[in-house]
Amino acid sequence: MKRLYFLMLLGIISCKNDTDKSASNENINKDSAYFDSVETQVILEDDSLSVRAIEVIGNNLAFAGNNGIYGLYNSANGQWKTNVQKFDSIVPEFRAVASTANDFFMLSVGNPALLFKTGDSGNMELVYKEEHEKVFYDAMAFWNDQEGIAMGDPTSGCISILITRNGGSSWNKLDCEMLPEAAEGEAAFAASNSNIAIVGNNTWILTGGNRSRILFSPDKGKTWEVYDTPLIQGKPTTGGYSLDFYDENHGIIIGGDYTNPEGNTGNKAITEDGGKTWELVAEGQEPGYRSSVRFVPNSEGKQIVAVGFEGIDYSKDGGNSWERLSNEGFYTLRFVNDSTAYAAGKGRIAKLSFSRKK
Repeated sequence: MKRLYFLMLLGIISCKNDTDKSASNENINKDSAYFDSVETQVILEDDSLSVRAIEVIGNNLAFAGNNGIYGLYNSANGQWKTNVQKFDSIVPEFRAVASTANDFFMLSVGNPALLFKTGDSGNMELVYKEEHEKVFYDAMAFWNDQEGIAMGDPTSGCISILITRNGGSSWNKLDCEMLPEAAEGEAAFAASNSNIAIVGNNTWILTGGNRSRILFSPDKGKTWEVYDTPLIQGKPTTGGYSLDFYDENHGIIIGGDYTNPEGNTGNKAITEDGGKTWELVAEGQEPGYRSSVRFVPNSEGKQIVAVGFEGIDYSKDGGNSWERLSNEGFYTLRFVNDSTAYAAGKGRIAKLSFSRKK
């Protein structure tokens, strides 16, 4: 069986987490379920490193970032194995990662776009390359071990979407005839590898910039619809930066304007109908701009954590109100279980341990 290169170095094989947020080995006591604090344990520190894409694999953590650096953290022994990926003289910057049961994938921003997967030889293999002056991929995810998707900024008249149906061995770009037309100035932000959300066969893609919308596919990328969002938009730096869905109906989008991080209007919205309509929440209240949002697993869609370079915020009522848990800044967040997560940002990756009220 194929193994991730850095997993081979560690001598371990990890099973991919079940992405069903409603599944649980033990239920939370609803009377004492709410977070009241978070402990931040830095597990990797490097001032030259910037990480916006992390992937939980079992209890371990994979990442890829700037300077071509990628690696895996073994939670059992607290050890890192890292490597550098280059392409000819190019040192890529990675802002999108994903995994299947057997392989790890990382996708670079900028021209050319470079998508690598783990190979049988023990090295990362290039499986897709795209050259275009406007190419810029933002996020990547898998429906299952065979079918995956990546999305990026428009290079012609539509959002760029790549699809694989053979486990990531090859990728094909969808023709714009299959996709909604992109609005003028509509693109996406490679802020946290969370422009894509998947529940079953349903897929949501969040755009931003001069127009911030939702692209929705009910059939794993075969057909697409587009829905408006009420998020602040109209400038290249505004709109949606991150989305997450708890189930096929309940979702959240967050963003704002990173050049105005205190701005807290038009930057948070929820849906209860699968993304067709959205309602702004916590208007005029913290948090302001945030780059990554996730539902807390096993919380019935009520508990949400958002991170950005100005702090960690928490909602216990489905996004209607929020409280600051920490001023520690991060770009991206992924949960391991309902009380532990990993977060990454400028110069560091950390393990977050959330404590609950007794």
